Amino acid sequence: MMTLLFSLIALPYAPNALEPVISQETIEYHHGKHLQTYVDNLNKLVVGTEYENMPLEQIVAKSQGAIFNNAGQILNHNLYFLQFSSTAANNHKPKGTILEAINRDFGSFEAFKAEFEQKGVTLFGSGWVWLSSDKDGKLVITQESNAGNPVTKGLKPLLTMDVWEHAYYIDYRNRRAAHLQALWQIINWEEIESRYNQ
Repeated sequence: MMTLLFSLIALPYAPNALEPVISQETIEYHHGKHLQTYVDNLNKLVVGTEYENMPLEQIVAKSQGAIFNNAGQILNHNLYFLQFSSTAANNHKPKGTILEAINRDFGSFEAFKAEFEQKGVTLFGSGWVWLSSDKDGKLVITQESNAGNPVTKGLKPLLTMDVWEHAYYIDYRNRRAAHLQALWQIINWEEIESRYNQ
């Protein structure tokens, strides 16, 4: 019997808590099926390899091929799903040190949002758009294809939007821009600030 090294993260909200921005149906497919598949695949792939006892971020930073793809997608999705909170929550605006950093590095929150959405809309094919910080705390926005994660560039990932079609097609069909614009309503900025301050 194979020991499970990685497991599906538990969501800190009910499957319908992000509606109407993300439907329960999308959560059930995206978290319950897509992410579960990456977890199952990685657990099979790492057995007997140097990656068997490594933390996820280290696997993503060091691996290639199928191990990288599955580990990257687990890390990406974990950061993605854990950055949201219910549409009823009142913490969907940044404040504190993360807002100061956004204003410093992008001029304003509105300018940051516009650049972030533009990078998400113009990313060709499947992948992720990220807000990360470098070793000096400077914020940068990057586009990452497929399973890419900013940790491979020495950056600390803070916030991400998934632009793989499975993330939005049930709710938005081919309207990627509308999906990206809607996600700001459910970002838990306390979580983003916590990642930034760590």
